[in-house]
Amino acid sequence: MRISRLYTDQPLAPETELVLDERRGHYLQRVLRLRPGDTLVLFNGDGNDYAVEFLGGPKAAPRVRVNARLPAVPESPLQLVLAQAVGKGDRMDQVLQKATELGVAGVQPLFTERTEVRLSGSRLARRMDHWRAVTIAACEQSGRARLPDLHPPLDLDSWLATPGDALRLALVPGAERPLTAVAPVPEMALLIGPEGGLSEREVAALTLSGCVPVAFGPRILRTETAGPAAVAVLQAMAGDCTAA
Repeated sequence: MRISRLYTDQPLAPETELVLDERRGHYLQRVLRLRPGDTLVLFNGDGNDYAVEFLGGPKAAPRVRVNARLPAVPESPLQLVLAQAVGKGDRMDQVLQKATELGVAGVQPLFTERTEVRLSGSRLARRMDHWRAVTIAACEQSGRARLPDLHPPLDLDSWLATPGDALRLALVPGAERPLTAVAPVPEMALLIGPEGGLSEREVAALTLSGCVPVAFGPRILRTETAGPAAVAVLQAMAGDCTAA
């Protein structure tokens, strides 16, 4: 029987007890129908899983006992940040879900000249909360014990001007250099444009900033496909897809 695995933002340590919040309590008791004595796994992003016994209690505040710290799925040796132009509808959700499953270290949402979605104020705050929930669910499903960093959105020019040591790549249809010709280094960033692609000015700006344009195969991929597909290739080249 598969053991349920859930995220909590609470501190976790063996031989301690804690009270879960109402949302998780509802899920454990009403959806999973756990009973006192049943077991589950919790993680809080510190890189470990924890074996937990469900103790029961009020539905709004059930108690659990942490019994042991467990080895978790190892993180990728590649510290890869996906710089993704924000897409319409659920496209960003798809990218976040798949990129998290594939092991990215972080996601940097971007607003570009052709980005059709603009967010600010309370609307941006709500969307960030939603995106964070998407990454948490992807970690719960995939076995990751660390959440990828979800950075506040930036416009493309601001991101290009941000200093850093990571090797920056940008998928640009027609670029002379193929993605597979780039040797992975420990820290990398991968830029994916919006549905309408990057403008000529943006391609020139990223090249001037030191970001390397690369091509990905003979076909033009959708923005929600390009990122996860390229991440998978880079992770494989870095050795993350070998058998455990």
